[in-house]
Amino acid sequence: MASSASTTMNDIPAAPALPETISTRRLIAFLIMVFGMFMSILDIQIVSASLSEIQAGLSASSSEVSWVQTAYLIAEVIAIPLSGFLSRAFGTRLLFAISAAGFTGASFMCGLTSTIEQMILWRAVQGFLGAGMIPTVFASAYTIFPRSKMPLVAPIIGLVATLAPTIGPTVGGYITDLMSWHWLFFINVVPGIGITLGVLALVDFDKPNFKLLDHFDWWGLLFMAGFLGALEYVLEEGPQYDWFQDTSVFILGVVCVVSAVFFFWRVLTAREPIVDVRAFTDRNFAIGSTFSFCIGIGLYGLTYIYPRYLAEVRGYSAVMIGETMFVSGAAMFFAAPLVGRMTTKIDLRYMIAAGLAIFALSSWQMTWITKDYDFYELLIPQILRGVGIMMAMVPVNNIALGTLPPERIKNASGLFNLTRNLGGAVGLAVINTVLDTRTDLHIARLHEKVHWGNATAVETLNMLTQKFQGMGDASLMALKQLSQIVHRQAVVMSYADAFYILTVFYLALTVLVVFVRKPNMAGPVPDAH
Repeated sequence: MASSASTTMNDIPAAPALPETISTRRLIAFLIMVFGMFMSILDIQIVSASLSEIQAGLSASSSEVSWVQTAYLIAEVIAIPLSGFLSRAFGTRLLFAISAAGFTGASFMCGLTSTIEQMILWRAVQGFLGAGMIPTVFASAYTIFPRSKMPLVAPIIGLVATLAPTIGPTVGGYITDLMSWHWLFFINVVPGIGITLGVLALVDFDKPNFKLLDHFDWWGLLFMAGFLGALEYVLEEGPQYDWFQDTSVFILGVVCVVSAVFFFWRVLTAREPIVDVRAFTDRNFAIGSTFSFCIGIGLYGLTYIYPRYLAEVRGYSAVMIGETMFVSGAAMFFAAPLVGRMTTKIDLRYMIAAGLAIFALSSWQMTWITKDYDFYELLIPQILRGVGIMMAMVPVNNIALGTLPPERIKNASGLFNLTRNLGGAVGLAVINTVLDTRTDLHIARLHEKVHWGNATAVETLNMLTQKFQGMGDASLMALKQLSQIVHRQAVVMSYADAFYILTVFYLALTVLVVFVRKPNMAGPVPDAH
């Protein structure tokens, strides 16, 4: 069996060498599309460091303002798998132009909003329309460029897909600090117009097939929206409302399960399914999508956990958080060209394994976290995180989409990008649950040790009491201060637990690499026309 597998993976005949060039027109068109994808992904996280300012500006409650991010995510998750069908029906040029124009218009309206209800509505529109740009770029990369050019193209889309959410808090923090939160959205307008016009003028990758719209599966869309929308809601809101103990989370959980059943029934029986899930019958695509899901957990999970630690424990401002988080973004940027060159010289499976191991190492270094971890303590873990993500993401893109025939890539690209976003949603839900439950556990354990028989606790309490002498009830103030110290220590310990879980998870994930077949990345892909 081992010999057979070795033959399958390593003795694939390469296509005949042909002179291959990328036309300047197509390269410029592709780079314009990549920038559109960057804007769409960036806007997931660009508001995360400025939610308090948006909350104050719109007179919203803390639960209401969280929907500024949640509405975008839910709408985006629904639209991403839909993009495969729409791309075949409208063609890349028209779909991308509609997405870019709609995203730009919705961004402008977000900046003009005066109530939280308006903001949530336009953020949902922004997420739904902007989502079409993400998988379209992936599909275009693997259909218009020769496979031999993937070492140049794949790092670009891999860098954008990982860099945009990582630097989102940084960009958002600076914009809000220099101008106001309104410019988080206004800043999209001029580039968005440029992208729309550029795509209309330059993109000529394929032709639309409007006849497909005659068979558009509206029931499939309804069930998919119920399935993915309810799933995203449950994952977003579940951790803070004790999961199914909350009525709304329970009801949406039921909606999710029922809609999922009908959704899969429709996509397997409809004449023209809204999503072609049969792409998962390709083993490399299925495993690549699994990797994408798991990488999404770390990508979005750590983009959340680092800022939360810095704000909750260190008391950092939005700008300080952004400056600290920029380290990972810089590491990704400088690692991208190196990773691209490595894909031509090293087995992609070894690169994925190495990337996951480096990511696990970055998480393991954070298991020693204390309340004093600052920029320099976070420096090496963040650099390793950035390098590890890039080393894993780029080969995963190639393995998942590099084995599919061109006619299946558009649908598959939507599913592939969906897995990364769903992984992020699951990662956030798991991390929030771990932080909450482990904090409660550590508080209970620490309180058991903080008693009159504990010399250290008594000494600390006496020291705090002397500190507050002459400022009121010194004993009561000392007890409150000691309670805060205990709570902060419990919180830090819960962060260590979360990083430990991520370490074990990514080390275990490297085992999946043995099931991957090495894709044949040689030879040109037939022209998309």
